[in-house]
Amino acid sequence: MFIDYAEIFIKAGKGGDGAVAFRREKYVPKGGPSGGNGGKGGDVVFVSNSNLNTLLDFRYKKKYQAQNGENGAKSLKDGKSGDNLIIKVPVGTIIKDKNNQILFDFENDQMSFTVAKGGKGGKGNSNFATSTNQTPRYAEPGRAGEEIEIILELKLIANVGLVGFPNAGKSTLISKISSAKPKIANYPFTTLKPNLGIVKYKDMQTYTVADIPGIIEGAHLGKGLGHEFLRHIERTKLLLMIIDVSTVSIKKDYKILISELNNYSAILSKKDKIIGISKIDLITNKELQKIKNNLKNVFKEEIIYFSAVAGINIEILKNKLWTCLNRSTD
Repeated sequence: MFIDYAEIFIKAGKGGDGAVAFRREKYVPKGGPSGGNGGKGGDVVFVSNSNLNTLLDFRYKKKYQAQNGENGAKSLKDGKSGDNLIIKVPVGTIIKDKNNQILFDFENDQMSFTVAKGGKGGKGNSNFATSTNQTPRYAEPGRAGEEIEIILELKLIANVGLVGFPNAGKSTLISKISSAKPKIANYPFTTLKPNLGIVKYKDMQTYTVADIPGIIEGAHLGKGLGHEFLRHIERTKLLLMIIDVSTVSIKKDYKILISELNNYSAILSKKDKIIGISKIDLITNKELQKIKNNLKNVFKEEIIYFSAVAGINIEILKNKLWTCLNRSTD
């Protein structure tokens, strides 16, 4: 199951209390204070792992706490520090606080970030002996560890993001150009979760493509499913805007898609884009030529007409995506 959002509670370990103790060895009259220090509480540390691809574990467990430090003991024995709690997350995970401020972004494998620091251990009474107070009968308590409620968001890392209305042909395309096996059916919102595909290119080179659920008008306001997954294409270098050739108005569909992207994120509005007119196998060559004439000089983006089912212009599309990715500076 693909889960890309979670809210959890994090608490670092409490520091151990300092000890109040005095020497009681034989032949040592009036032994001085011998209370040891408390151990430090464990930290909560997040580490990115490229072998993970979902936040599913955080759906079932909402609270995480590191180990407390042990209390100090007599004979100047310090308490053991608590073990750090290591929590693994997928590459692409973002940690935010409850105010939606980004605390850390795991862009690469094996990055680490300490979310909550363990409390400091208290000092034992041996630390407080002075010439005027040779038998202090007090020690410091351990300090509480930091605690925080955080939000985890997972953004897939892909080179190309496929954007379009439901049933525009995104899933069929990614299944043809990669080994991804998304659900494909002739009804809206077939895609309920993002799909990642690796496209093999010439000379053993590859690039990744992300297919997200179809976008409808008002998606940035929470309508439909696409708004939940638009975050996944914020990391992409290039967007392929897929529009069904049989739509009532290609121009209108394009304007809606652009509007939804711009309203969702300024980042998406700046992405390089290509327009892909899909399912051209469903119309005649004469009809296709008429559409090409009508769209000539209409869009600033380059247009590629293709059919994933019939395999028409698929290699041309793959080549164009590769070329654009290598010239993109985003």
